[in-house]
Amino acid sequence: MNRPVHREATLAGLLSVTLTAGAGQVEVPGGPFQMGCSVGDEACEKDEGAPGGVTVQVPAFRIDTHEVTVADYRHCIEAGRCTRPKDNARNMYCNYGAPGRDRHPVNCVDWQEAVDYCGWQGMRLPTEAEWEKAARAGSTSRYPWGQAVSCKHAILDDGMTRGAAGDELDGCGEDRTWPVGSRAANAFGLYDMHGNVGEWLHNWYAPDALSAIYAQGNLQGPDSGMRRLVRGGSWDENRSNLRSSYRNVKGPVSGRAVYGSIGFRCAAE
Repeated sequence: MNRPVHREATLAGLLSVTLTAGAGQVEVPGGPFQMGCSVGDEACEKDEGAPGGVTVQVPAFRIDTHEVTVADYRHCIEAGRCTRPKDNARNMYCNYGAPGRDRHPVNCVDWQEAVDYCGWQGMRLPTEAEWEKAARAGSTSRYPWGQAVSCKHAILDDGMTRGAAGDELDGCGEDRTWPVGSRAANAFGLYDMHGNVGEWLHNWYAPDALSAIYAQGNLQGPDSGMRRLVRGGSWDENRSNLRSSYRNVKGPVSGRAVYGSIGFRCAAE
């Protein structure tokens, strides 16, 4: 039996992350981080808290290196554990059923569909605090690589990059998602934490959650709400929405809408 190979990556001499070769996950170590509005970020909204963020303690956890792909999700359907999402026949921006998009992130999924897939894998959706700690990867800037973002870093509408879609700038000029891992990983070895698709998270949305709930030690709360968190920004969103602290929200059920900008990845203790 092949044994997984581990290697240690040290960040600024303070953070250590264990990468499991072939497992498709990284283990993020437990400890505090500054969650919320980055220092010097003038785009922060009120629900992102004060500049510099708040200290939130996060226990060690594992998280997928990549967003769940169409091919991944199809295996769950074939196993009888997942339902078919809205597909490419329903909307051109949905990846399921689109030729050549097996390695694209599955999108057009409702929150419960994401929960069901992660449960099939013996995992769950990340909490909001886990997601931001993983996305920041030890950074305190607007994005993990610095204060600005373009199509060199992530799949988004950067307002300038053109491709096969001509004057349509969404998706770095392709007007769609890209295959997962099309841009470099962050310092934790995680791909597409910013851009490509926004990612469903476990938590209900509360405007004051960072200071009133997470900083008090409750990473699972609030207990109820109307909308769920979606983090990371997507292929058809602008630079501001890809900031590490930006908090997007959606109703957990799409109804007549199509959530072409939303996918997910899984996590576990």
